[in-house]
Amino acid sequence: MAIDAIEAPSPPSLSPSHFSQQRHFYLAVDRLQFKLETFMDLLGVAGRRPCLPMVVCCSSRDELDAVSSAVATVPYISLAPLYTDLAEADRAAILESFKQATIRWNPEVGAQSADDSEPVKEEQKSHMIVATDACIPLLASGESPISARVLINYELPAKKEIYTRRMATCLAADGIVINMVVGGEVVTLKSIEESSNLVIAEMPINISEIL
Repeated sequence: MAIDAIEAPSPPSLSPSHFSQQRHFYLAVDRLQFKLETFMDLLGVAGRRPCLPMVVCCSSRDELDAVSSAVATVPYISLAPLYTDLAEADRAAILESFKQATIRWNPEVGAQSADDSEPVKEEQKSHMIVATDACIPLLASGESPISARVLINYELPAKKEIYTRRMATCLAADGIVINMVVGGEVVTLKSIEESSNLVIAEMPINISEIL
């Protein structure tokens, strides 16, 4: 598909204004075997925005490994997988580095050239954390939210509580959620939309319109 374009405790109570500017989209995938390819097509556009801070949420370690292995080959993305067995110092360093990336992000900067012959400077790369629900920050334990510009739900959570926790811990107040939806997951998407009082629209063909 070409594109241009664990159960967890409920998050702490946040004011409605925290999510008021967030936008939610879904990206339909024809078949499960095309999911990773579609994801990489998405990054082929979004990932070229200089310093774009992104978080990808997976539901299992196998998914995290598959996504991380694929993204590791992309020269314009700085990747940091979050594993449950990471040393505390390494985890803190990843979260701090990502925090600095969110500070450098400038939505006014245009998309980077698609000329792959030119190497991308480290400070200009998009920054991506890939994590399972067990690894994202625990606000109740005093960790700070990640505040990414883009949150990609590589696998749609089955419960709205997990969806809400991902939003609360991984997404800036004006951020964008992109839900990858395969086949029968449309029913789950509609359930989350209705129970969370959200509007989840189809992602535009040209993703640059929403970045």
